[in-house]
Amino acid sequence: MGGGAVTAPLDRPDTEAAPRARDGALTDQVCYGALDLGTNNCRLLIATPNGKSFRVVEAYSRIVRLGEGLSQTGRLSEVAMERAMAALKVSAEKVRRRRVVKLKAIATQACRSAENGPEFIARVAEETGLKLQIITPKEEAQLSVAGCLNLLDHTADAALVVDVGGGSTELSWVDMKGGGLDADPARFAAGKLPIKAWLSIPIGVVTLAEQFPEGEAATQAWFRAMVERVKSELAAFRHADPMRPVFDADRAHLIGTSGAITSLAGMHLGLRRYDRSRVDGIWMTRAECEASADLLLNLSPKARADQPCIGPDRSDLVLAGAAILQAVQELWPCTRVRVADRGLREGILMSLMSERGPSRRRKRRRGRRPAERPRETAQ
Repeated sequence: MGGGAVTAPLDRPDTEAAPRARDGALTDQVCYGALDLGTNNCRLLIATPNGKSFRVVEAYSRIVRLGEGLSQTGRLSEVAMERAMAALKVSAEKVRRRRVVKLKAIATQACRSAENGPEFIARVAEETGLKLQIITPKEEAQLSVAGCLNLLDHTADAALVVDVGGGSTELSWVDMKGGGLDADPARFAAGKLPIKAWLSIPIGVVTLAEQFPEGEAATQAWFRAMVERVKSELAAFRHADPMRPVFDADRAHLIGTSGAITSLAGMHLGLRRYDRSRVDGIWMTRAECEASADLLLNLSPKARADQPCIGPDRSDLVLAGAAILQAVQELWPCTRVRVADRGLREGILMSLMSERGPSRRRKRRRGRRPAERPRETAQ
């Protein structure tokens, strides 16, 4: 697997300093890797087990806009694929350098829906050695919940996890009084999460922004049209209705995970530079979310791009994300929203590390040899 140089700026670089031995080489840690190629971003997380959790040793994120124009053409464009390929080559080199023992690399809505998605997946394997797995919307919803387990408020009766992606949005209604919410990887099982209902809609920040071009200036009417478009998709879903009394009684909370939502939180905090440690896990009220969206609406496109928690790469998408969040809040009202700068990658790591349990040791006693490194998994 080879590396590749890219000239675009990193999207919120959050790579930790690499642990090194005294001779300067990387230490011999057991590393697991999670790679998420979405409609808008390519993200990699490499971590080592650390007690009942894990310690991140390297994180990489780049905006690639793989799904740019997909809603109009039905295909991934050559330019978008080249952007994604550059980021994937960087990711592959990091996986090789860290000597990752187990890797799961996933692709989501863009590759699910594109006519040439399978062709691109094959090309990625040939050029980078990465074997991307196109996951189902159901698995995507489960992994999003798994990645946010530590942010769930166990004093609540329910939670709604909203994962706003570039090409789709996944919603998971979680019964907080059910079992299966243990965040210890040794006892974690995605299939046992108490998700009472889940929904995936083919609307994300990229697709919504393409359906509703902003024009010269953002207006309330334009923003409201986006909110109503999303509500029309959500309102037809009735499988979560048994949980509605809990939400009506304000005994539930939202968890919002997406770049757009973390940008709103950064605006709310008035950060002069994005700081994940201050954003991840912050509680916001519904009124504060709406106030941040109103603040963005009153900014010109250039002023929005100049905001340190947004930047030019996300400036044309952040209001689409705010519209999706507002649509959810209007249909499933909650006083409290918890912001998550985490999600699929953390959920993947939970799943991978849960496989280190007793079942794996029993297989070894029967004479099976450990897999060669790195090994990529499928579920």
